[in-house]
Amino acid sequence: MNTIWKLFKQYQSVISYLFFGGLTTLINIVVFALLQPKMNYQIANVIAWFLSVLFAFITNKLWVFNSKSLKLGTILRETFSFFAFRLASLAIDLLIMYVGITLLSGNPLLVKIIDNVIVVILNYFFSKWFIFRVHQ
Repeated sequence: MNTIWKLFKQYQSVISYLFFGGLTTLINIVVFALLQPKMNYQIANVIAWFLSVLFAFITNKLWVFNSKSLKLGTILRETFSFFAFRLASLAIDLLIMYVGITLLSGNPLLVKIIDNVIVVILNYFFSKWFIFRVHQ
């Protein structure tokens, strides 16, 4: 039991990220699936992105990377960095969606799921290395 707890503690941020990343991905895909039949897929994609990023910021800050600082400078840096890197991943997201749906005539929902796997992996590294660094 001690070994399991030790492994959990060692990989806690990855486990938490996968859990909350899964919920974020679910929000993204469900919102996209609901909106896409009613509007242009790129607009549905941006709305789904925005709602899921709001959820991701809160869960990443508080529970994945345990950034509890209430210093205004830290909060502003984290917020700006998070949304800036998420905008970068949105550009990748939009490109994958365009290639998969417009150029390759793929199923929008299937392309969205594949797209999310790539984007979730990128976002983990952005968050871990650049956004929620431990500060003294």
